[in-house]
Amino acid sequence: MEIKIHSSSFKSGEFIPAKYTCEGSNISPQLHWTETTNGIKSFAIILSDPDAPGGDFVHWIIYNIPANLKELHEDVTPSRNIPDEVMVGTNSFGHVAYGGPCPPPGKPHRYIFKIYGLDTILHHHLESGPTKNQLLKAMEGHILAEGELMGKYERRK
Repeated sequence: MEIKIHSSSFKSGEFIPAKYTCEGSNISPQLHWTETTNGIKSFAIILSDPDAPGGDFVHWIIYNIPANLKELHEDVTPSRNIPDEVMVGTNSFGHVAYGGPCPPPGKPHRYIFKIYGLDTILHHHLESGPTKNQLLKAMEGHILAEGELMGKYERRK
């Protein structure tokens, strides 16, 4: 099944405003989604840059988003703008936080916000601050629905 994910911060396929990048405030954008799949108990979102020079670069991992929540406000941190049960993973910067788009100058990169609808809550299956691969392994066999939102960013400096 498909989850439709959107942002009031930018439209799918368009450029992400600098506010949400390393050249701006470096805060997470607003996200909202719709799904019709029964049995979803939680959501997980992974933001990655498939165009990074070293391969897939992960900017944000957030999971255990309650099934009744259909939106993340702007500027989510591990302690702000999210319910206590929501967990944040370790990004490719080595931080348990959002790290905005920050590609090398010269060419736009794609940034994929991938959302997963799960039939479980993962906090019992994971160490604190999991990486993308650890989260994907924990989600195996639990994904009921998926969706993605793509934005682009080109660094100016």
